[in-house]
Amino acid sequence: GDVEAGLAIAEMLESMRKPTVSLVLGGGHSIGLPIALACRYSIAAETATMTIHPLRLSGGMIIGIPQTFEYMEKMQDRIVRFITRHSAISEQRYKELMFRTGDLVRDVGSILMGREAMNEGLIDEVGGLGTAVAKLEELIRLAEESQGGLQ
Repeated sequence: GDVEAGLAIAEMLESMRKPTVSLVLGGGHSIGLPIALACRYSIAAETATMTIHPLRLSGGMIIGIPQTFEYMEKMQDRIVRFITRHSAISEQRYKELMFRTGDLVRDVGSILMGREAMNEGLIDEVGGLGTAVAKLEELIRLAEESQGGLQ
C-alpha cells in the first residue's frame, strides 16, 4: 500500500550516491518522516510539523486474521527501524512519541514542530530553502574534494 511505496521511495533516496538534502515545509505525516530522513541531511522549517503515530488502517480494512495484524506490526517495525537508523532518536523515545496520548484528539501519537523535531534528534537542522540549498552546495563541494568530482 501507500506506506510500503513510501518506504520504498525512502530506501531509494537512501541508496543514492549523490549528495541529498531534504526540506520539510508544512506538515509531514505518516511516511513523510522516513522520506525526509532518507537524505544525508534533513532540514525542517520552524513551522513545519511532523506527525508521529502508529501505522493505521485505511480504506475500511478489517483485521480479520492474526496474519494481518502481524503484517502491520512488521511494517511498523520496519518504519521505526528506518527512522532510528537515520536519526539520533532512540527506538524507545520514538515509540514513546508514537504512542503518546493527549496530543491528538481521540488518537495516539505526537505532533512535533521543526525545532522540537530537531531537539528530539529527528531532523538535523531548522531552516528554510536558503539553508537547504547552502547545505546541498556544501555537500557537493565536499564530495568533489574527496572524490575528485561527483560520479
